[in-house]
Amino acid sequence: MSTVFPLAPRAALLPSLGAVYRAQLSRARVARIPLMFVATFQSLGILVMMRGVVGAHDTEAARDVVAGSSVLVVAFVALNLLAQYFGRLRATGGLDHYATLPVPAASVVLGTAAAYASFTVPGTALTAAVGCAMFQLPWVHLWIVLAVIPLAGAALAGVGAACGLLAPRQEIATLLGQLGMSAALLLGVLPASHMPEAVRWVRDLLPSTYGVEAFARTFAARPDWAAVGVDLAVCAVVGGLSLALSTWAYRRAATRA
Repeated sequence: MSTVFPLAPRAALLPSLGAVYRAQLSRARVARIPLMFVATFQSLGILVMMRGVVGAHDTEAARDVVAGSSVLVVAFVALNLLAQYFGRLRATGGLDHYATLPVPAASVVLGTAAAYASFTVPGTALTAAVGCAMFQLPWVHLWIVLAVIPLAGAALAGVGAACGLLAPRQEIATLLGQLGMSAALLLGVLPASHMPEAVRWVRDLLPSTYGVEAFARTFAARPDWAAVGVDLAVCAVVGGLSLALSTWAYRRAATRA
């Protein structure tokens, strides 16, 4: 008669989240840093390109270009790379590994998203600083990127993870991630006032738009902090909803793996 050994007790959310975050950070440090450079240089290249067509006197356009290029670093990593990562994890059976661990599903999604978002901080800060110098914008409120990165990053990471976990094939997850990043680029960098009405409605559906708007408002001589707070609150709400969706998608994918 065989002896049945009891399973280890399920780990709590926060210790599990910390363990997943450290593990993903360690892996990403080796494999993802080249992509982080790509994300940063891409945004710096857009700044240089837009400086050729937007004069420093066009304050509205300059604010949108700098804010949009900075948030694009977050979109590239949190949305595009995370959609590819979870799509590949699902396609290659990597979810089997996580499914056998006694950790909550939310800790896997949140820990991975937080690790990827951590690598966007230097690139976003560098892009914002270079943009301010190129377009002669004030530096005094650049600290707002410390609020924009985690809140916009959470919203975009939740969408990216959900795309990777819900897409029927890895290739479609990659396609969705790249389409989302392209939308964040085209609709975030260009000034909203230059867009047709229908395109503005699409722009309003993107979670990155509210991060861009919050950042762009702080370049004003007297920022409307109430509006900045509303934009960041929208990012936080969308982030909570999208991360909850991605957690549900992870459970669904793990039980089917």
